[in-house]
Amino acid sequence: MDRKTAFIFPGQGAQYVGMGRAFARSYSKARATFEEADDRLGFSLSKLIFEGPAEELTLTKNSQLAIYAVSVAIWRVVQEQFPELIPAVTAGLSLGEYSALTASGKLKFEEGLELVRARGVYMDEASIDHPGTMAVCLGMEAASARQAIEPVEGVWIANLNCPGQVVISGTIDGIERASLLLLERGAKRLIPLNVSGAFHSGLMADAKEKLKSSIESLTLHSTPISLVMNVSGDFVEEESAIRQNLIDQMVSPVYWERGIRKMEERGIELFIEMGCGKTLSGMNRKIGIEGTTIYLEKVEDLEKLTGCGYGSS
Repeated sequence: MDRKTAFIFPGQGAQYVGMGRAFARSYSKARATFEEADDRLGFSLSKLIFEGPAEELTLTKNSQLAIYAVSVAIWRVVQEQFPELIPAVTAGLSLGEYSALTASGKLKFEEGLELVRARGVYMDEASIDHPGTMAVCLGMEAASARQAIEPVEGVWIANLNCPGQVVISGTIDGIERASLLLLERGAKRLIPLNVSGAFHSGLMADAKEKLKSSIESLTLHSTPISLVMNVSGDFVEEESAIRQNLIDQMVSPVYWERGIRKMEERGIELFIEMGCGKTLSGMNRKIGIEGTTIYLEKVEDLEKLTGCGYGSS
């Protein structure tokens, strides 16, 4: 099937107890991925993913590892079952960028596990030292939202995911004041997010500094699969630029919509979301891409690939 394809991966917040369990039961490749994660990390991440409790799984230091492991497990099953399906590009939302790096062949899974573990711990620590939260602003474009929150100290634009949806991040007091200002300026609705910290904001500066040395010492591999990254919302090819994007991502806005549009400009016709949930597929609908988007969350979702002309299983 000669169709330019992108693999896209979800970020934190998509997790739920039991995700990926059916893949582990049905495919030895997925099972081996979870076993590798358990061995590498020194605790049973798979038990936490498959059995919970949800409160424990939702903790930043656990949910990031869990989503990364599930995303890689599903990607490895796709690799095995549909070997002819090779993406032109990969991308991931926030944490999903590490899944994208692994699926592009640029980052080994075992190194990714260590890096994602460190990232989750450092973000958790920053959230305790600098408490904050996030909220979604609906019905307002980015420029207007940025202008509205400008007078409020300790608040940043965190995500530009799709038209009419702007995520803000910052101190608890700052988010409250910014939310009122945005509603006054015409926002349709402000939805508080159930997160433990102010991600992609200046309150994550400590986490950025702590993670920096780990990223700088990381082994990245050169592959023909391209990467679209959050900070630029564009294709990033140079190894030094990939590292810098990973470092800056901790405190910078995620330009997800821009990245999706860049992929479309490069001729991507099929977007395949792998992992838990279907958030990115929903965003693609709102962005209005012309190509096809499918999500692979359950074992039976693999049939969608057959429907797209791949494989026979």
